[in-house]
Amino acid sequence: MTVKEVDVVVDNAGTKQAMWTYNGTIPGPLVRVKQGDVVDFTLLNHADNEQSHSMDFHAARADVLDEFESIKPGQTKQFTFKAEYPGVFIYHCGSDSMAEHIARGMYGVIIVDPAEGYSENFPKADREYVLVQGDLFAPGTSADDMKMGNGWKGALVNGRQFHYDPVHDPNASQTLESRPGERVRIHFVNAMINEAAAFHPIAGIWEQVWDNGNPKNVAWGLQTVEVPPAHGLTLDIVSPADRPTNNALVDHRMKHALNGAISVLMNHADADPKKGRGDQQLLR
Repeated sequence: MTVKEVDVVVDNAGTKQAMWTYNGTIPGPLVRVKQGDVVDFTLLNHADNEQSHSMDFHAARADVLDEFESIKPGQTKQFTFKAEYPGVFIYHCGSDSMAEHIARGMYGVIIVDPAEGYSENFPKADREYVLVQGDLFAPGTSADDMKMGNGWKGALVNGRQFHYDPVHDPNASQTLESRPGERVRIHFVNAMINEAAAFHPIAGIWEQVWDNGNPKNVAWGLQTVEVPPAHGLTLDIVSPADRPTNNALVDHRMKHALNGAISVLMNHADADPKKGRGDQQLLR
């Protein structure tokens, strides 16, 4: 991956803000491997950048002073790690000030699929979506203020406020989609630096929830799940099969929901067959 300090669109109206990114996007590229795989990773801090940066994979067991060390502009860092535990994990920059680096967009997701594959307690989904919730601070907010939560102005879902919510933002052009009765799997990661997310499917119930995305950590029939900062969950929702319906996947903390953290899932017969599959699991 390449670290790029660039202006990034942060809402559906096209507003740009100076952010720090992996490969120029928020979140960074989706990484997906299988339990037992060895990940060979190289980070390039682009020479045009002003800051030192690093990579912290929460799916790795490594040395914080070695593999996760900061590198200056123009430098590269290469390391390998074995993906030993299945689940959905955040990755992020750990350079000083970590609060600022993460809040400016330096985060992403690595999914480690279980070696044993699917089972009764971890069935195959019809569609899968990745949702990463982060912070949006006002331009010019200092690192110290970000750390204390001052200057906060909204919640980003996959890099934008109300990214998939045309109900609350008429400029939104995308929604999540499925056909009635399909099992939709949400890989949710909280990249906010200070606050937990209360993730709830309005007009639905989480059929099954796997804490950290690990098939061994299963719960059934939950209404709202608490997701602390730098943590992830995998959650399934199944819509009624006999009619079209809609769900709103929200952070039930109203401060977050009404400032960007709502995503609409439309369940209808004409759902785009590509969405929630292949490279359409993290909708840009």
